[in-house]
Amino acid sequence: MDSCAAMYISHNLKGSTMNTTINTMRKNLLIAVSALALGAATFGAQAQDSSAPAPGAKAVAPHEGHRGDGHKPMRGNPAERMAKYQARLHDKLKLTAAQEPAWATFTAANAPKKPASDWKAKREAFAKLSAPQRMEQWIAMSKERIAGQEARLGSLKTFYAVLTPEQQKVFDDSVPGGKHGGHRDAPKA
Repeated sequence: MDSCAAMYISHNLKGSTMNTTINTMRKNLLIAVSALALGAATFGAQAQDSSAPAPGAKAVAPHEGHRGDGHKPMRGNPAERMAKYQARLHDKLKLTAAQEPAWATFTAANAPKKPASDWKAKREAFAKLSAPQRMEQWIAMSKERIAGQEARLGSLKTFYAVLTPEQQKVFDDSVPGGKHGGHRDAPKA
């Protein structure tokens, strides 16, 4: 009985040790998975909180009024901003009476356009389209934008042609993308 009992006890101890090791590994795995899940949930909650506006702050839609080039977001009425910009440019150019009709044509062609339709309804209709239909719509809208840009280019060339070389230099330096990178009055070096 001594050898049989010893084998029985030895076998049970090995199995018991193995079960304890497996149970410990399961518990550690469960703890690790729980910690990861809790961390992910916390990260998600923080992401939601950071996108929510502060109490009392004005809610701004993503990309609303933001140029994306590191400048402060533009606020206010686009037509008012354009009118102020055009008035500054007009003053800088020191236009003659003979140049005024070309200026009027140029500014009329570059006036901000009002949205043609309700954007919310357009967005909802767009979301109901299939992927190929949405791509076709994007291409059609791109063609419309290019046609508008070509029309503005025509008015720009016509106006630019009536300017003196000095006025052309002022114009080149004052319009977006010019010497100072835009229409803001940058300090001269």
